[in-house]
Formats: sequence, structure tokens, C-alpha cells
Amino acid sequence: MNSLANPVLSCFTRGISTSVTCYGKRNFRKFLLYNKRGTRVYKAEQADDSLRTMPIYTRGVREIGYHNGQAFVVVPEMVPELIVPDLNGFQLKPYVSYRAPEVYQTEFTAQDLFEAVYSPKIMEDYKHEKLDDQGNPLTPSPEESLTPEEAVAQARKTGSDIF
Repeated sequence: MNSLANPVLSCFTRGISTSVTCYGKRNFRKFLLYNKRGTRVYKAEQADDSLRTMPIYTRGVREIGYHNGQAFVVVPEMVPELIVPDLNGFQLKPYVSYRAPEVYQTEFTAQDLFEAVYSPKIMEDYKHEKLDDQGNPLTPSPEESLTPEEAVAQARKTGSDIF
């Protein structure tokens, strides 16, 4: 069977090339050329490319807008905002010694959260008999007086531990 007669089988033929042109400067198609790699001509084609066939490697950074024809429109909501805490009077140092003991901590579950936040208040109200007939506190704390909608809104605010 002739492999040249069948176009499907012609792509499966093997070939050995001993020429140096396979490794020369002219065979750039198989190499990925990112922004700083490549010739000046390549960079000029990449910058002037109106159809965006020459990809611009962004190193995983998302764009802060979109292309509208030739113009680039910046969307203010897409610009990342860095929230940095105020560290005045902060006592810890940035260095951690290699001789520091390793810390093993189990997963923080909902039961652990309940015991850390709500359990002391419930025990105190029970001991001092500050509960009504249904078991509700007579003097609720600010967290206990929140409605479910207010609690969800407060949990989703910027700066909460969800983000």
C-alpha cells in the first residue's frame, strides 16, 4: 500500500533529518517567544497586530478592562485593590527561626467555632440564671441580637475572614 496515495496515512510516516537547519535560527515556529524573548521585529509585529494573532504573554495577570476595537477600555471595578493593615505597634518580627518548634493544628470546625465564641456566654447566662423560659438570654450580646440577614451581610463585608 502506498502511503502517498492515502493522505491520512501520509502524516504517520517517519523521517530522519541530519541537516543542521533544523536547529538553526530560522526554525522559530516550535519555540514559544514571550514578551522579552524574540527579536525587535517580533516585538513590533506583536505590538502592531490588530487581529491579535501574536499572543502577548501576561504571566497569569488578568487584564483590567477589555478591547473595544483598537481602544482598550479600563473598568475601575476590575482594578485590584490591596488592603494593607496598619502595623504600627506590631510586636512580632518578620523572621522565624529554623529552630522554632513545629506547630500542628487540627482543622477548625463549626463545633470549635461555637465553643470558642458562643459557649462561654451561654454558660455564664445559665449559671447566673439570665435565661427566660424558652432558653433565650434576657440580655443578648450584639452578636445574639442580629437577624439572619444582618449576620450574612456582616459576614460578607470586606475584611471578614471569608475573603
